[in-house]
Amino acid sequence: MDPIQTDIVVVGGGPGGYAAAFYAADLGQRVILVEKDARLGGVCMNRGCIPSKALLNAAHTISAARESAHRGITFGSPTIDVNQLRAWKDSIVSKLGQGISSLAKMRGVTVIQGRGYFEGSDTLRVETASGQQLIQFGRAIVAVGSRPAMPAAFDLGNPRVMTSTEALEVPEIPPTLLIVGGGYIGMELGTVYATLGSKVTVIEATESILAGADADLIRPVVAFARKAFHETRLKAKVKSMQTVGHQIKVISEFEGRTLEELYDRVLVSVGRTPNSRDLGLENTQARLDDRGFIQVDERMQTADPKISAVGDIAGGILLAHKASKEARIAVEAICGEGKPVNRDYVIPAVVFTDPEIAWVGLTENEARQKNLTVEVAKFPWGASGRALTYDRVDGLTKLILEPETHRILGVGLVGHGAGELIGEAAVAIEMGATAEDLAAIVHPHPTLSETIMEAAEVFFGHATHVFARKKVEH
Repeated sequence: MDPIQTDIVVVGGGPGGYAAAFYAADLGQRVILVEKDARLGGVCMNRGCIPSKALLNAAHTISAARESAHRGITFGSPTIDVNQLRAWKDSIVSKLGQGISSLAKMRGVTVIQGRGYFEGSDTLRVETASGQQLIQFGRAIVAVGSRPAMPAAFDLGNPRVMTSTEALEVPEIPPTLLIVGGGYIGMELGTVYATLGSKVTVIEATESILAGADADLIRPVVAFARKAFHETRLKAKVKSMQTVGHQIKVISEFEGRTLEELYDRVLVSVGRTPNSRDLGLENTQARLDDRGFIQVDERMQTADPKISAVGDIAGGILLAHKASKEARIAVEAICGEGKPVNRDYVIPAVVFTDPEIAWVGLTENEARQKNLTVEVAKFPWGASGRALTYDRVDGLTKLILEPETHRILGVGLVGHGAGELIGEAAVAIEMGATAEDLAAIVHPHPTLSETIMEAAEVFFGHATHVFARKKVEH
């Protein structure tokens, strides 16, 4: 079997992998992209970001219809065809997958479907449906991502105990659903299933849902959960599960009590695990940390000079756009572009709950933990005309500022469409903008984007639509 020769082989076809392959091809490299799934796009497109947002949009349609009566618009109770809903969601994923495959062909990227295994620092063996194929490469980029974590105590081998992968297939709308874990995956999917008609209970081990976000941003989501979910239990712990007929018996501890309850389905959303096993990395110089993530430097280079790693497998924040950014850093380092690497770039985070939460840069929590002196300016969406037209005045825009320079260090948003607004905040932080800059930029009216401008005006004490005491300079 003669090996295929290539400049760069990319292992994994998700948002880190295909972004790396496409960029390297654009820079004139011969590129082979190895992906074990039949469709490119990785977890994000096939079993994560895209299907979950499709289902959340469907849930929003139901919620909007239910909440329109006070406007003089009344709809009947929704009838949900789960098969059609699933088919619609799948059609979106399929269309995007076809687009990525077409872009690979246009760029001359060779795509091989199979599982990659490193035989050494310059050879990758790919197990394909038609047999083994060896690839000899100049450089390799590992972008194999992560998978949902499933603690052994919960792994019953019963399809009624789901991870996000199975839950996104919407096998049914269970009468009762337990969600273990109140992070962004659990809260997003809880929103979907509760809106579709499930009686949802969330159990979270810590004292707050959505750890990492500031308390004032979480508050409106907690209010929604109180209304939409059956119960949200904080500082609670699931001890064990077992199959009982067509249900799952769950034993948990909450407020000093031991509870035994039956649920039709359980969603386990307690984090993600890197896909670093069975890659053959032990045959290279690349090294893993104690959690199984590949260790990399600021250029995404591993301890092996021929191998880089990007995205979830390289640890850090497990977000698709972070993977795509790291892909460009890795390719530029390989291709000798010579661009300086700014490891201080900011990564926006969005939680697509109801309402959405988004933040970028420094949070108030982080400032407190680091003993940093900051100033905070907030603009409530109750004063936004556009928020009123949406009937969504539960939002808030906040700026975290450096007191001496007025430089924007962080921005937090909660409210309808917050995820669509956070990009402006990321630009402001990356460009070193100040509160003066944001206040001086004319924003269109009436829009939610105005709340960013008005939050900056709050900082100076002259916001038009709220009364704020004038800031006194010392």
